[in-house]
Amino acid sequence: MNTLSLNTDTPSGRQSVVLAVCLAALVLPLSFSGAAVGTPAIGRDLGGSGVALTWITNAFMLTFGSLLMTAGTLADRYGRKRIFVGGMIVFVIFSLLLTFAQSVWLVDLYRAGQGVGAAAALAAGSAAMAQEFDGHARTKAFSMLGTTFGVGLAFGPIIAGWLIDQFGWRSIFATGAIVGTLALAFGIPQLKESRDPNATTLDWPGVITFTGALTLFTFGIIQAPESGWGSLLVIGLLVGAAALLALFIVAESRVARPMLELSLFRYPRFIGVQLLPIATGFAYVVLLIMLPLRFVGIQGQSEVEAGLLMAALSVPIIIVPSIAVSLSQRFSAGVISGIGLLIAATGVLWLGQITPASGLLIVLPMLMIGIGAGFPWGLMDALSVTVVPKERAGMATGIFNTTKVASEGVTLAIASAILAGLGGASIAAMVGANTGANAEAFREAGQRLATGDLANAILIVPEVGRDVLVNSYLSAFQMLTYVLATVAIIAAIASFWLLSDKHRDDSVAE
Repeated sequence: MNTLSLNTDTPSGRQSVVLAVCLAALVLPLSFSGAAVGTPAIGRDLGGSGVALTWITNAFMLTFGSLLMTAGTLADRYGRKRIFVGGMIVFVIFSLLLTFAQSVWLVDLYRAGQGVGAAAALAAGSAAMAQEFDGHARTKAFSMLGTTFGVGLAFGPIIAGWLIDQFGWRSIFATGAIVGTLALAFGIPQLKESRDPNATTLDWPGVITFTGALTLFTFGIIQAPESGWGSLLVIGLLVGAAALLALFIVAESRVARPMLELSLFRYPRFIGVQLLPIATGFAYVVLLIMLPLRFVGIQGQSEVEAGLLMAALSVPIIIVPSIAVSLSQRFSAGVISGIGLLIAATGVLWLGQITPASGLLIVLPMLMIGIGAGFPWGLMDALSVTVVPKERAGMATGIFNTTKVASEGVTLAIASAILAGLGGASIAAMVGANTGANAEAFREAGQRLATGDLANAILIVPEVGRDVLVNSYLSAFQMLTYVLATVAIIAAIASFWLLSDKHRDDSVAE
């Protein structure tokens, strides 16, 4: 046994392993929510189209979500420490490049690179940490990992707002590079290398078709508000995504060790677990991105003010999950998750009625959304491995993590497209035929509003006026909340049924 292996046998060595992986988990939500707070500032500094600004967040989420399962497979085959270290190095490099980016398209490209590194670091880091601990110690270590991720979500907007106010938007990414470097400093000396001796070659057909389908679908949804849903480009992208998805399903049914074991979907509770991150994506994660854009770009608040307001939405995610775990001793996961989603849906509907004139009243529905989303949030990670037979727990975890992250990117793309489309339609409805602006200008203005770029929306349709544009945005946002709440309500009903005790099976480890 070499010296590096011996280090982790000591308490301080094990603590360093946890610290390294937790630092990686801390910087990921900061990159996610921090970039949203910084998008208006990036737009003011670098310009760029509405579509390009939308990709600042979506490029990261797309590569991160689509490559998680791939990264897990590579870690098992080539070494968990190697992939973790490589992933963090990639993340740090692209974070540094972002601090020097001189165009929005370069920001988008580097954000995609960040997502590649993040996927490798999180998948391999989690797998490496699992090798260091057993029993209760493993549970405690992963609890710390989940808490760290929650802390990043909760305080990411506040930290990002302060950084932007003091040092500019580039400081967000510089901070990510610093934290990533610290993760490497603790991880390289202490992590032991480990592999799965039974790991097979990468499922390349699955990787290519899944990533391709997700990319084309996201691109099509984001492009639709600008080009129109009936444009050949958008139709071609969405048809291509559907074709690749079909090929992915065929490919996974024919390989010996697929990325996605389709037979798992015969378990109702497994399906129910996959719905939970989709529901929280629509009812919660979407708002983590959209509300900072509204506060800073539309309502004219500072980044610091926006970050402080966002605490009302994100802090409950630190507190409520532990309550949900305690309640799970007395109530089924379906009841807890379903009630939580109904609470979140009520908060989303209330949020849609809030205007800038309401002031701090907006904090109340945000708290309700955070509390409601916290109940399924606290249960779904553990459920992902307990709703399938024990021998399939590893694959179930990989599928769930991919569903969780990929669905966040997809739901954000869908919600952004809906908001942009509704914004353009609302402008047209409010001004009617009283201006010379055409439908294309209205669509572009709606896209700008959706990214919090009110200043450029005014330049696109100067004859409309600031007040009309703000009111158009608020009307579109209200209509979007109806969509988000509807998805949450449907998911709540499905949770009551799919995650109920009657779907427990003796062959499923609970």
